Amino acid sequence: MSVVLAGDIGGTKTILRLVEVTQHQNHPQLQLLHEQTYPSQDYPDLVPIAAGFLKEAEYSGPVQRACFGIAGPVVNNSSQLTNLSWSLEGTRLARELEIKSVTLINDFAAIGYGVLGLDEADLHRLQEVNPAQKQRRDAPLAVLGAGTGLGQCFLISYGTQTHVGATEGGHSDFAPRTALEFELLDYLKSSQSLDRVSVERVVSGQGIVSIYEFLCDRHFADHANCRQMLAAETPAAAISEAALEESDEISQKTMEMFVSAYGAEAGNLALKLLPYRGLYIAGGIAAKILPLLHRNQTFMTAYLDKGRVSPLLKEIPVEVVLEPKVGLIGAAICADLNA
Repeated sequence: MSVVLAGDIGGTKTILRLVEVTQHQNHPQLQLLHEQTYPSQDYPDLVPIAAGFLKEAEYSGPVQRACFGIAGPVVNNSSQLTNLSWSLEGTRLARELEIKSVTLINDFAAIGYGVLGLDEADLHRLQEVNPAQKQRRDAPLAVLGAGTGLGQCFLISYGTQTHVGATEGGHSDFAPRTALEFELLDYLKSSQSLDRVSVERVVSGQGIVSIYEFLCDRHFADHANCRQMLAAETPAAAISEAALEESDEISQKTMEMFVSAYGAEAGNLALKLLPYRGLYIAGGIAAKILPLLHRNQTFMTAYLDKGRVSPLLKEIPVEVVLEPKVGLIGAAICADLNA
């Protein structure tokens, strides 16, 4: 058993947790001791937030390890946050907070660790396989998630050790598969002055908006309704909601294209890694649009549409992550693993 400090550090808010971690049959068990959310912009650095949090938690024992998931690149345990004027370095944080070890990881790598701590209730199964298949401890585990961008990572276990490999797979090329997707590719290149289009520009929150704009401009005449939808405070959420309610034809077609592209990219990642321990769909979008993933089996049809190698993908469990704070779970697990 150990008590660790975990954090999810973003440009808007910082969430900290004090967690007791125990191991049970190779599955980490987490007991939440204290949690608090802080407006990041109100502080000059992470140290005063974390110091105040530990004082507020009134935990009498030592906190020897901490891990913080960072919304930005992490190099050599250091990070200059993208949307915040903080420069964080693990050694400095450990010294100033009087914690033996502080690890900084990318926020999507934290999600990767987080899937290790999820229970059945935290997941929604899209594809089941033979239960014995899940025991292949030598196989990788893959995670991808569309939200603001498109994160991708993988996990590999060596005995009792688990390593998360961060990737920039979301920036690989968008590969159109239908005539309409080829039109979308040309539209994105011309409208956004791009020489190439990454899959993240389609499979993300902004991708939803871009697909909607494309359909409005090229295929539908009701531009008044288009302008109203795009003027919403969060257009991607408005489009998704209208598709779920089946109240707007363009929104429904938009989400059909989005879900199909999402499933195809999930299949691409699965082919590259063969993650027989599981493929996890995380991010801020999938859990909110579950009915759309199932509608006409659009997601899984695109996932499995890989020609003669499609049977390989039928052997991989596919799960949607429902737990919104999976990154905090992962930060706690990462801190514990770095004992």
